[in-house]
Amino acid sequence: MKKLELKEISKSFSTGGSDTKILNGINLHVNEGEFVSLIGPSGSGKTTLFHLIGGLIRPSSGQIVMEGSDVTGRKGLVSYMPQQASLLPWRTVEENVILARETAGLPKAESLVLAREWLAKVGLQGYEKEHPHVLSGGMQQRVSFLRALLSPQELMCLDEPFGALDALTREEMQHWLLKIWEQNKRSVLFITHSLEEALLLSDRIYLLSDKPSRIEREVIVPFERPRALTITEDPAFISMKRELINLMKSVGSGS
Repeated sequence: MKKLELKEISKSFSTGGSDTKILNGINLHVNEGEFVSLIGPSGSGKTTLFHLIGGLIRPSSGQIVMEGSDVTGRKGLVSYMPQQASLLPWRTVEENVILARETAGLPKAESLVLAREWLAKVGLQGYEKEHPHVLSGGMQQRVSFLRALLSPQELMCLDEPFGALDALTREEMQHWLLKIWEQNKRSVLFITHSLEEALLLSDRIYLLSDKPSRIEREVIVPFERPRALTITEDPAFISMKRELINLMKSVGSGS
């Protein structure tokens, strides 16, 4: 089943009395239990797509469909993880984890039990009552991911969640995300600027052109699951990464 479909999505913004087109006829989908990545030049409208999917803005034209129903412009249907952890400093770690569930009206006591169970699973046992400032960047991102994972919405939109982390922490988080996702198989749409990260994590990759953006290429990632980080050393992986680099160069040059 297709969890999400974008059909001929276009978006323009009015600036200085003229319209600037950002997205131009985007068609993509995410199947149930599938991990799909979006890559493309900076400013190509990837985050704008997330705002459209989340109902924060409406497309100029086109349709957003979830599980067969038109949901264009509707809010509260996706679970979102931003680039920064965006934890509330006055709430404890466990209270941050359950925030989306609270907003959805789910019982707090039940949500806290679930949060404590998952915090233990991801190596944060003992931090439940702490506040975010005592956590490292990677630990804060784990809390942010759990908040998205435990929300009642099935589709997760992850907006370059590891971009602000140092290289070693980012690698640790990629390994952690692979392990957690492969246990749960939530439907994920993932923005990243890292081609290696996209290949490591994804079932499919959509490459966006420069704006006004369109889907330049859909790439099926052939590597079997479960995946280990050592797949990045495989000659087939390295070759595929090189192909993506060349595609990105051609998109960036407008050729």
